[in-house]
Amino acid sequence: MDHDNYPDDLIRKILRATKTIAMVGSSAQWIRPSYFAMKYLQRKGYRIIPVNPKEAGNTILGEAVYGRLADLPEPVDMVDIFRNSEAAGGIADEAIDAGAKVVWMQLGVRNDAAAERAEAAGLTVIMNLCPKIEYGRLSGEIGWMGINTGIISSKRRSGI
Repeated sequence: MDHDNYPDDLIRKILRATKTIAMVGSSAQWIRPSYFAMKYLQRKGYRIIPVNPKEAGNTILGEAVYGRLADLPEPVDMVDIFRNSEAAGGIADEAIDAGAKVVWMQLGVRNDAAAERAEAAGLTVIMNLCPKIEYGRLSGEIGWMGINTGIISSKRRSGI
């Protein structure tokens, strides 16, 4: 697979088939990207199971937090990795063991060796993209709304 360019049809297929996502690196802090990605994806109907050893036993956005993928009480379709590229290798291996169908590495996260192992085990791998952003982009929610409409502008309007 060309991990520099993913066809929109592949991303759509993954997002449509996915129902349950283990989000590794979930944060309980509302200001963190993983928190609002989780909140957004929950609102779109996905079940997000947070995985974070520091938060294990607590809840994030109403979901119990687990310390590692092996602790999950149910299988997941996707493992979304909110950790650095180096950590993604071990997490991808855990995703294989957990029976996930997809390993999705977040923006800025790429580990080609981990991708190769996961693909050899039959998983689909996406790197350096965000499922929240891709969902919004492909559904038309993210566009030039409010930016290129003339509603929001740095230029002064005459007569105001």
